[in-house]
Amino acid sequence: MTRDVTTHLHTGSHDLPVSEALDSFMSTGWAPSPLSTDTRVPGYANLPDRRGRLSARFPGERLVVPAGVLKVRSNDTDHRFRPHSAYAWLTGLTGEDQPGHVLVLEPAGPEGHEAVLYIRPRSPRDSSGFYRDRRYGEFWVGRRPDLDETAMLTGLRCEHLDDLPKLFAGSRPSTRLLAGVDPALEALVSQESRTAEGDAELETVLSELRLIKEPWEVGQLQLAVHHTTVGFDDVVRALPQALRHPRGERWIEGVFNLRARAEGNGTGYDTIAASGAHACVLHWIRNDGALDPSKLLLLDAGVETDTLYTADVTRTLPLSGRFSAAQRDVYDLVLAAQDAAIAVLKPGVRFRDFHREAMRVIAEGLHEWGILRLPPERALAEDSGLYRRYTLCSSGHMLGIDVHDCAQARAETYLDGVLEEGHVLTVEPGLYLQPDDETLPLELRGMGVRIEDDLLITSDGAKLLSDALPRNATDVEEWMDRLL
Repeated sequence: MTRDVTTHLHTGSHDLPVSEALDSFMSTGWAPSPLSTDTRVPGYANLPDRRGRLSARFPGERLVVPAGVLKVRSNDTDHRFRPHSAYAWLTGLTGEDQPGHVLVLEPAGPEGHEAVLYIRPRSPRDSSGFYRDRRYGEFWVGRRPDLDETAMLTGLRCEHLDDLPKLFAGSRPSTRLLAGVDPALEALVSQESRTAEGDAELETVLSELRLIKEPWEVGQLQLAVHHTTVGFDDVVRALPQALRHPRGERWIEGVFNLRARAEGNGTGYDTIAASGAHACVLHWIRNDGALDPSKLLLLDAGVETDTLYTADVTRTLPLSGRFSAAQRDVYDLVLAAQDAAIAVLKPGVRFRDFHREAMRVIAEGLHEWGILRLPPERALAEDSGLYRRYTLCSSGHMLGIDVHDCAQARAETYLDGVLEEGHVLTVEPGLYLQPDDETLPLELRGMGVRIEDDLLITSDGAKLLSDALPRNATDVEEWMDRLL
């Protein structure tokens, strides 16, 4: 007797088989459940202009922007889905029901495009997918809008995702695809109709179009900052419990993440809850350490709104509620660097200037402490940079629908460009004094301090969006004392 080896080795679904009787019963007796006819995606009024600006950059070319696909976490369990930021920005669709969906800007006339959205509509009740499909079925993952409802939500013509291959099987206009997002789609779109350079330029333009934020986007970022501020308050209130837990950093992470999920889509990035020497690890997300009341806690966290705009804020807190003399010295130097950087911000200033100003203050402070032996101007020279041993990374970045927003923009429009009204960015200088650094006095080793705020460039300067959180050391102590 021959045995089916595949069946023998693979368990498959742990559900019971579906009988014909059950399948027939499941296909009847369902009441209509339409969406409200006046529902629109958030930011609906801004979407045509966004797509219009993209269209104007590539007349006569087909533009393909996928939402992305589900990614396996383990076995048959997927990560929570978040659509690609460019897709969300162009469609307003930000929910977990978007995997596999694709926005196509189809050439329409010599200069314009028609935007068509290819989606997987809700599972019809006359087929078994709605209760048998674990990945997309409505009983498993929730209701999706149908074609008409999605058209109402977005203002776009909507087609079934199953019809997308027909589009690419027909005429082949010059095509640009947002690559690296949907492997199956990349295989579908003919290589003859597109180039790697063309795809890369589309990605660049999609980043650059987001550099200047609309007033509506600024409102979403301010909302994200507000929720983040409340999350930081929650953390301070929870410190007594966290200090008692053997993995207090995890307790802190959990407290903040609770607020992020309660008020928004979640966190905009993995929360950094770094105590003691862990704060010297720039992207510490293990968060498995205990809290020592004699040490500092560096908390870098941001709530992402349901529209996917995220805050990015860092505060460094004394776990005892009071800074020691050495901790206050380090904190005050970082704050002075941040103050100097913020003072530079205004339209027309080069993007890198605020970082250079922060580093000037840091280098001068390290020199005064006798840590940096070179004169500050020499340490700051491009052929030296020795001050960076103690403050390795840049002092800020653009912020928006991505925490490191617009990252595919060309250097001349971003890193080497100038600030403009409507830019939103972080200012986040820090000092990271490694525990094994023998160039440091013992009392400073293993101390990490970062202060990070979110700012909007205005017509004559910059508005501090995160001003509800204290910044100077005395105010931090008073804030903690009040909440505790």
